[in-house]
Amino acid sequence: MTISSAQLDQPVEQLILPAVRDLGDGFTVRRALPSAKRRMVGPFIFLDHFGPTILAAGEGQDVRPHPHIGLSTLTYLLEGEIIHRDSEGNVQTVRAGDVNWMTAGQGIVHSERTPADVRAKGGTMFGQQVWVALPKAMEEIEPRFSNHVEGTLPGVEAGDVSLTIVAGEAFGVQSPVPVHSDLMYVDAVLKRDARLQIPADHIERAAFVVSGEVEVEGQTGSFGAMQLVVFKPGAEIVLKARSCTHLMLLGGEPFAEPRHIYWNFVSSSSDRIEQAKDDWRRGRFRGIAGETEFIPLPPDPPGYAAVDKKPAIVAAGNR
Repeated sequence: MTISSAQLDQPVEQLILPAVRDLGDGFTVRRALPSAKRRMVGPFIFLDHFGPTILAAGEGQDVRPHPHIGLSTLTYLLEGEIIHRDSEGNVQTVRAGDVNWMTAGQGIVHSERTPADVRAKGGTMFGQQVWVALPKAMEEIEPRFSNHVEGTLPGVEAGDVSLTIVAGEAFGVQSPVPVHSDLMYVDAVLKRDARLQIPADHIERAAFVVSGEVEVEGQTGSFGAMQLVVFKPGAEIVLKARSCTHLMLLGGEPFAEPRHIYWNFVSSSSDRIEQAKDDWRRGRFRGIAGETEFIPLPPDPPGYAAVDKKPAIVAAGNR
């Protein structure tokens, strides 16, 4: 949705309806970023929302080993469990309420799978994975990994509003997740008729509505589940919940340089993307101990030119 001329003085800049993508084996996600209408919000260049999905006994998620460069991935589960394994030797079970933070830098390979015990008995999958592009000076740092369990993330309770600062800094509180740029990623739950003012500390801000319905004061209409609402820079943003509403707030300062995104690779340099593609194609990335499967590099789409220096979005994301 594009905001009409009659709404130019209103606080919402853009409404994005996420595309549904099938990641294989019937596992679907709603991809809000990047989209044809908007590539990034602050440093956030990718946002997948998944579930709630019920896994029957014997079913599970299997995202085979795949590479990343130039970004940090953040997996935040509301329900379920995932086992993360990567080429740096990290093996971590991520549970509901946990934050899994992996900085790819110059390159890392990881897989995400349903634990054997959950696969045997069945369970649920519900949460988000976001990608945060790295500042240009940090795009080639050594890979890093950390996991932050439920209870270690700071919370703010204010009347009928409950906030968890998942990453970055917001509402005067800072998360322990070691981010590399100015950003916020906040889990917000509002009771019916509750109001929440989103600070203007971050230049670009948005809200993904997980469930419920919310109004933006001064804006025509309301916004419901599975919508990404992007706010105008500098606007005063006050949300009012029409019902019990669950939101993920995100934002930050945009980078001076545009970013290219191709599959699972992000970089300020198109040449670096081409190098990463060739490295994965030729098996130059370090593998994951004990895993032999991998996701092949997808073919270039018709009309794609590697020599095109304009920032491009191509086949983003296997997660």
